[in-house]
Amino acid sequence: MAAILGEESAAGRFAGTVLVTRRDEVLFEGAYGPADREREIPVSMETRFSVGSITKLFTATQVVRLMQDGLVTPGDPVGRHLPDYPNAEVAEKVTVHHLLTHTGGTGDIFTDDYWERRAEVRTPQEFIGMFGERRPSFEPGSAYDYSNYGYILLGAIIERVAGGYGEHLERAVLRPAGMSRSGIGAEPEVAVGYTGDDGVPNTDFDVVRGNPAGGAYATAGDLRRFVLAVLHHELLDAAHTELLTSGKVNAGFGGRQAYGFGELSVHSIRSIGGAGGFPGANAVLTLYPGSEHVVAVLANQDPPVAERVAQFINFALPASDLLHR
Repeated sequence: MAAILGEESAAGRFAGTVLVTRRDEVLFEGAYGPADREREIPVSMETRFSVGSITKLFTATQVVRLMQDGLVTPGDPVGRHLPDYPNAEVAEKVTVHHLLTHTGGTGDIFTDDYWERRAEVRTPQEFIGMFGERRPSFEPGSAYDYSNYGYILLGAIIERVAGGYGEHLERAVLRPAGMSRSGIGAEPEVAVGYTGDDGVPNTDFDVVRGNPAGGAYATAGDLRRFVLAVLHHELLDAAHTELLTSGKVNAGFGGRQAYGFGELSVHSIRSIGGAGGFPGANAVLTLYPGSEHVVAVLANQDPPVAERVAQFINFALPASDLLHR
């Protein structure tokens, strides 16, 4: 694997980090390519990367923690926590469960209007100001349609119920999981993302940083800490861990959508995790709960570069190894 990744990196086709572990054993790790081409800073295993929609796993974990604390229930309509929400149909019909499973019909955020005004729209309340009048695109609960805006609304609910999104993320997820090099918002130095055949810095997508749908950053090691903390009930009790991670609806990626997490079978063995990406950033995180294998791949290049590496690793791991106890 090291030779293949080395060749891909030398050809400019992969820059990022790869981490494969089983329980406390590191099976493979490697750092490849530049984190910043202009300053000639190489990627290391401590490099922070934008993780895109893996942020949704953090957001969902926070919401389920609020469920455990008795402050939110899956059946709560949006209007219970956002009583001033502009569209009455969303406020009354779309529930927290719908938002978590992408079944609320709440739509996306990457519209022409958003791109024209992207510098003005950063916080959940600003997104609601732009999209809050929009009706559901289908009867809530009747279909699956991946929705970044739905997770923006979950961020707004977290802010209303528990205070600032970032502060609650720190209390409920990052600190108890030991994720000292991860966060959201005004981040420290993160690998520069490069997009397109010419490798142009992805400055247009700086606007996503900080939002609850895709604005977090992390290291490969911290993503491993996160999923193992979930598995070992360090973030939630057993019942709420099951609520978070068990598949609930059939989803477009070929598996089942849990709360934030996706549930898939590899070699007929259950895995949970997520992927994220936008121009200049791609990240994949996979946990096999039975064997405690973790695969984390982060890249500062266009999708699907990390997804291809992760797919290669996941299908290279023999089923007998995944079943190791």
